[in-house]
Amino acid sequence: MKKISSPAFKICIILMLAIFITSFLACSISVQRYEETREKMGTFVNIIIYARENNYMEILDGGFTIIDEQSKISSNYDPESSISELNREGLVKSAPGELVEIINISKEYNTITNGAFDITVEPVLKLWSEGLWKESEEMQKQKIAEALKLTGSSMIDVDGSTISFTKKGMEATLGGVAKGYIVDKVIDFLKSRGIKNALVNAGGDIATIGSKPDGEKWIINLENPDNLEEKIASFEVSGEAVATSGNYYRYFDPEKEVHHIIDPRSGYSANLCISATVIAKNATIADILATSVFVLGPQDGISLVENLDGVEAFIIGSDRSIYMTSGLDKYIVNQVTTTGGK
Repeated sequence: MKKISSPAFKICIILMLAIFITSFLACSISVQRYEETREKMGTFVNIIIYARENNYMEILDGGFTIIDEQSKISSNYDPESSISELNREGLVKSAPGELVEIINISKEYNTITNGAFDITVEPVLKLWSEGLWKESEEMQKQKIAEALKLTGSSMIDVDGSTISFTKKGMEATLGGVAKGYIVDKVIDFLKSRGIKNALVNAGGDIATIGSKPDGEKWIINLENPDNLEEKIASFEVSGEAVATSGNYYRYFDPEKEVHHIIDPRSGYSANLCISATVIAKNATIADILATSVFVLGPQDGISLVENLDGVEAFIIGSDRSIYMTSGLDKYIVNQVTTTGGK
């Protein structure tokens, strides 16, 4: 065996001590909770991270920058966005990869949900936003029938980076998928910066990274639609995403008879649910399925989710009864049997 000379031995000892001290100091700087809320995507976005003090603001800023970048691709409210270009021209060449991915996912779930989720429902949404609710029942039927001729995800063609509509006058809305997709992009960014404990909440589309540093899971409260100051259920999640669709926030008409969740198969507001909450592996799927389940109603919605891996649902029916999938017990920590509704 070769004998290590005294100077070399001393250098090794010094290096080992340096590594030990550096590792000790790094571990001793414990992560702290930091959060920021900003107005984005027409709602309030809250990002919570557990990070070290020296770089937390840079990471939070980076998360909100991701939202701005992705909104330029998928926002129907931005006339310069990629989706707006598609709606205006009926064609986008060299489309951003994110738009291609969103469109392909949307087409896939249009099939999975038997048409309950369809991003090409935009022509019908425009009718309602422009005052269709003021028209006679007969006129509503006529206009909706014409608009429905322009709907159908199968009429979106995706060829590499080229996206096109196969029928003139078609338009798409990403309102039921973009927010969840963007939340997932923020989560991906946080992970790339070494964050192991985080929550991103974009107006009810929520995704998490792990649990809290002490092992405590994230608690997501679902409000009672009949009394928004009360919670009707609470869920514990760790790495999952949660999204809720409800008919008690946004309406087309002042009488609140026509809400914003339109059944793309009929052209009218879906009326079988008050709210639908979905827990899934990511916010994109949770967002899509929360809308889909709401449209399908309690029975068909539960049936759909029970046949999907890694997905659970909590539904409040129009009669204010509670419906849950069989595997929801591992997430739910508080619940009631009805909303105590009106």
